[in-house]
Amino acid sequence: MNKGKVLLAEDDDALAFVIKDSLSDEGFDVIHVADGELAWQQFQKNNFDICLLDVNMPIRDGFALAKKIRQHSDIIPILFITAKSLEEDKIKGFQTGADDYITKPFSMQELILRMEVFLRRTKKLMADVKEEYQIGKLRFSYNELKIYSTSEVITLTQREAELTKFFASHPNKILKREEVLLNVWGKDDYFLGRSMDVFITKLRKYFKADPSVILETIHGVGFRLNVN
Repeated sequence: MNKGKVLLAEDDDALAFVIKDSLSDEGFDVIHVADGELAWQQFQKNNFDICLLDVNMPIRDGFALAKKIRQHSDIIPILFITAKSLEEDKIKGFQTGADDYITKPFSMQELILRMEVFLRRTKKLMADVKEEYQIGKLRFSYNELKIYSTSEVITLTQREAELTKFFASHPNKILKREEVLLNVWGKDDYFLGRSMDVFITKLRKYFKADPSVILETIHGVGFRLNVN
């Protein structure tokens, strides 16, 4: 059974061999390349279901590659494989469009579980059932990853859509930080809390299309999406 087609961009040949071999045993079809430019070429030739990108690669690094991929697809999941544990690097990864990260060294079981979570979300996103929400004067289409206003159409990443959906499903209700993290990211830790703040800032920018929609920070508690 083919679980999906994977783009693996990793310049460490030994690690790449282990990842590709393990994923192939699990039923994934894996194409491995050792630099970001080759990865971009493969992305343009193939229909991948998920991308695993090393941060430090020759020619084009993982951050630059993720930006290029996001220009062409807002849906495909991107997971960074990184040796970097610095908070700034991880936040930069989310800002470039990544959905998640996994820090070396890691277990293959953890990587596969994370991949399967995002593949399930993508499959649901592409399903025929349309999920739409009215946020003030804004119309949010979860399936299309878009927010529609009277003057513009805003395209979201998958993570932004997940976060928007959670807030839109609980209008005018105080949501605790840990509650948002657990429901959208699947876990609650300090770094993810910082990255969530980055996404909150982005959503506030999008919601400005309707000034009556306010994503409020309840200090020490969480957030509330105020909708008239």
